[in-house]
Amino acid sequence: MTSLPAPPVPDIDKAAGPDLTVVPKRHPVRWLTAAVLLLIGAATLRSVFTNPRFGWDVVNTYLRDVSIARGLAVTLELTAVCMLLGVVLGVVLAVMRLSVNPVVRSAAFLYVSFFRGTPVLVQLLFWYNLAALYPTLSFGIPGLSLDANRLITPLVAAILGLGLNEAAYMSEIVRAGILSVEQGQAEAAGALGLTRTQTMRRVILPQAMRVIIPPTGNETIGMLKTTALVSVLAVPDLLYSAQILYSRNFQTIPLLIVASIWYMVVTSILTIGQFYVERRFARGNRTLPPTPLQRLRQMFSTHAPIATGRQP
Repeated sequence: MTSLPAPPVPDIDKAAGPDLTVVPKRHPVRWLTAAVLLLIGAATLRSVFTNPRFGWDVVNTYLRDVSIARGLAVTLELTAVCMLLGVVLGVVLAVMRLSVNPVVRSAAFLYVSFFRGTPVLVQLLFWYNLAALYPTLSFGIPGLSLDANRLITPLVAAILGLGLNEAAYMSEIVRAGILSVEQGQAEAAGALGLTRTQTMRRVILPQAMRVIIPPTGNETIGMLKTTALVSVLAVPDLLYSAQILYSRNFQTIPLLIVASIWYMVVTSILTIGQFYVERRFARGNRTLPPTPLQRLRQMFSTHAPIATGRQP
């Protein structure tokens, strides 16, 4: 008795090729909700832009004012310098928090607890009035005597207050990123003869960047807005420049709108940059987050390709 030949097994990958598509289920409630939200947004914008009390002509005049531009430059400089100080010191504190030495670990814990436990505005005022406690600064060096009133200018006080405070938060972000890397990575690096410092710099930190980058981007955006607090120290940042202008012409609301517009512009640019930096460090994942253009195409597409589980 002869057996019949087995039927051919279909090639699943070929069957689910790029030509085979499915039509996704439509959700009319979602579209209805979106339409309602668009109507509410349009009504709100119409109310805002047609209200003469907002002083849009004044906003347009001062949006490109020289003093506003200088204040924006100071804000950007403060953000960059304070974030650089916070990131560098945060990495050092994170490594100290993970040290096997209890004294080093406790010192880092006390630093983080103090700077996270007190308001940043209080810290700014403290650094600004440091000369009341230490009129002269020697830093423990014999023969060195510096006038604290000249050394601690409003700008220096702002950098110290914001940078040292940011270091406490960055240390926790970096520590979480380091702990997300498997312990076996450090053990393997040690077996290859790498020192603890080399392991941290060449093995652990590069892998921890996926966890560190997203909250660091959020901290950068938060720092940009937190710099508005330095206006209490008379640092000529964006908000302080707007305050000086409206104290002269009494156009308070329009100039606050000008400052808000510039904050939103810079925040939007930083958000876009953060998105693409996250994509770069997520390249090792199976799927990358879609870009805004890809999301838009997916939203309005009629057919979607079937996922085959294969990488492009």
